[in-house]
Amino acid sequence: MARPARKPPSQRLGVWIFGAYGGLATTLVVGARAIARGLCDARGMMTETAAARGVPLQPLDGLVFGGHEIRAGDYLSQAAEIQERTGSLPPALLRALRRDLAAASRNVVAGVAPNAGKAIGALQPKTRSRAPRLRAQVERVQGDLQAFARRHRLDRVVCVNLTSTEPPLRLQAAHQTLAAFDRALDRDDVRAVRPAAVYAYAAASLGLPLIHFTPSNSAFLPAIRELFAATGAPYMGCDGKTGETLVKSALAPMFKYRDLRVLTWQGYNILGDRDGRVLAERANKQAKVSSKDALLPSILGYPLHTHVGIDYVPSLHDLKTAWDFVHFEGFLGFKMALQFIWQGCDSILAAPLVLDMVRLADLAARRGESGPMHHLACFFKQPLDATEHDLHRQWHALVDYLDRVRREAAR
Repeated sequence: MARPARKPPSQRLGVWIFGAYGGLATTLVVGARAIARGLCDARGMMTETAAARGVPLQPLDGLVFGGHEIRAGDYLSQAAEIQERTGSLPPALLRALRRDLAAASRNVVAGVAPNAGKAIGALQPKTRSRAPRLRAQVERVQGDLQAFARRHRLDRVVCVNLTSTEPPLRLQAAHQTLAAFDRALDRDDVRAVRPAAVYAYAAASLGLPLIHFTPSNSAFLPAIRELFAATGAPYMGCDGKTGETLVKSALAPMFKYRDLRVLTWQGYNILGDRDGRVLAERANKQAKVSSKDALLPSILGYPLHTHVGIDYVPSLHDLKTAWDFVHFEGFLGFKMALQFIWQGCDSILAAPLVLDMVRLADLAARRGESGPMHHLACFFKQPLDATEHDLHRQWHALVDYLDRVRREAAR
């Protein structure tokens, strides 16, 4: 049983973002600093609602941001680009946060991208130099994390993977045990890794909590989970649930509860930005579609015709639209239909979830918890080791966890 959480320590909490200059990461940093300075409210954050009242969570004004990024830039220029394209980050807010964003940018260092695939590789600056050996890349990531903690005198760091979706990694013998994976690193077997595997290995080796917000399957290889078990750090993934799949996981139980048999659930998504460009590559899209397509049979309990389409529309930038058609059968076998359109800004939807999970991962670490944080399942399309995908039941599992923490903290 976990020990009761202490009150949040006075030291600041480091938040290390893999994919630091992406639209989501930039929106997250802007939003966290804006909330901390009283420039906006915390709309969308469940840890700022009554559900988390009395739970000893790290205050938002104590977060220090840093990370790895394979592209050049800084937070202010990335935020200005987002504002120009989508209008989601007001210029007055960015002017007020200029110093905050400059300080966070100084903590961002060059990332790694071994065997990242064509689409992600195209995002990197062109260089003629040969990539360092895998073991050297791992050691550099470890060193960057340790230097960040030392420089800011941080007792705790939570890692978050917000990188682009990778092509699926074909599992092989090198992934089954930590010893085998270490041998693959030492012999520089680049085909055995993706960037998410390197980042997750580095976090696990240092005993740092990890939130894996992408569908990339290389982060939680059996070998890396073995390393997490050895160091005792909590972790959770995969693939943040922010849009169409969120709606599905809320609506599908309605059909189940009323015994309305779903015959077909067809979805079509269009999105822009770098995520859309990466997902236009077939191999990368495969990883994303599989995470969205597997949800419905697990909730409804029977097979049905279901398909999710994803297309890249450059002019949308970080805005996305999903159209869903649901064909279902009711009393006397009569067939009916439901259609809905979901339009949203991907980063605005996802940023508060990531901030929630950073605080909850830090809480879990302070409580001495380790392994998958199953109570965070409601935030993911493919929650690790989960068989329950009903959003309502997932939500109650999180609330029950917070109630237990609150009772223990009050003792």
